[in-house]
Amino acid sequence: MSTSTVPQWRQHTLRGLYLLNFISLFVNSWSDVLAGTLEVDIYPSVAVSFWAAFSLLNLVGVWNPLRFIPILMLQLLYKSAWLIGNYRPANLSGELTPDQEEFFWICLAGVLLNLLLIPWKYSWLHFIKYQNQTKSF
Repeated sequence: MSTSTVPQWRQHTLRGLYLLNFISLFVNSWSDVLAGTLEVDIYPSVAVSFWAAFSLLNLVGVWNPLRFIPILMLQLLYKSAWLIGNYRPANLSGELTPDQEEFFWICLAGVLLNLLLIPWKYSWLHFIKYQNQTKSF
């Protein structure tokens, strides 16, 4: 399955998703990174650093929408993992914080957009099932 089998409208929609990801992450994450104001605690600072790097990879995805689909898959997986591992237990125990409630909607939107916009047949053939016939290990 070549890039020509993924319709242009779908590739443009993917570009829009990459651009949305870039814009939503760039300002907040890079302002903290460049100003040296990351939190002292390791996990929050790693998360912001990850989002800074992730924002730049999404920017490259604007120009190469099909080649950077694994970035969208990563987003799908990490947001799904947060929903399962953080939101769900807090919701079931009745201990949701306002931050968790707000981030729930961001994650849910991200998961749904990725599920709808990623061309899954193309992704399967190019990133999961791909077998290089010319090299052996």
